[in-house]
Amino acid sequence: MPQNEHIELSQKRYGRRLDHFERKRKKEAREVHERAEHAKKLHGLRAKIYNKKRHAEKVQMKKTIKMHQEKKTKTRNEEDVPDGAVPAYLLDREGQSRAKVLNNMIKQKRKEKAGKWEVPLPKVKAVGENEVFKVVKTGKTRRKGWKRMVTKACYVGEGFTRKPPKYERFIRPMGLRFKKAHVTHPELKATFCLPIIGIKKNPQSPMYTSLGVITKGTVIEVNVSELGLVTQGGKVVWGKYAQVTNNPENDGCINSVLLV
Repeated sequence: MPQNEHIELSQKRYGRRLDHFERKRKKEAREVHERAEHAKKLHGLRAKIYNKKRHAEKVQMKKTIKMHQEKKTKTRNEEDVPDGAVPAYLLDREGQSRAKVLNNMIKQKRKEKAGKWEVPLPKVKAVGENEVFKVVKTGKTRRKGWKRMVTKACYVGEGFTRKPPKYERFIRPMGLRFKKAHVTHPELKATFCLPIIGIKKNPQSPMYTSLGVITKGTVIEVNVSELGLVTQGGKVVWGKYAQVTNNPENDGCINSVLLV
């Protein structure tokens, strides 16, 4: 048993790895193949038990999908026929009952599991590497052009230390490093200046995500502890995602909308 929540504490202090979410996505994608390999190797009674369990899971999943599909369908109810004359335009409506609608919590969980973020900017303009990086030539002869200077706003984390010049491939200038973002809460209609925890996803490229490059449409994680948001269980919400809605390199600040 753990003596304390060291992992959670470490994540709060230092954040996650830059490629954490990419690794997590790949791991989830591999799980299907690993499960299939495991099923192939099983035989005898264990295979029967495993297949029965998987069958039950699939049946439950199909039932849930069917419930979501039929949430707005109408079914004709033959039993309840009203007495008296009904206008012609209402004849087809009599005795109808709507299918049961699933509650919001299940739908929300399903949406989160599927990774369907309702972001304010679903489509953003593609940003090429030649626009984000400027070639920096080094060496005595100035012929070696393997270094790149980042020309967009970026986030590097708290304990960031630059590599020695000999090994540094990407240079992120101090003037373009941001620690805070202006976050607008869509329901409260208020804007707060909150510290950035990390970069969740830059839609342009996984490399921009790992480097912490912030462009228009990037989903960032911000510290919302001072807003006093609370979960249904009564725990204080510490980090939430927000999407950048402006071009930070032009404005000199990061404006974003909280994803609630």
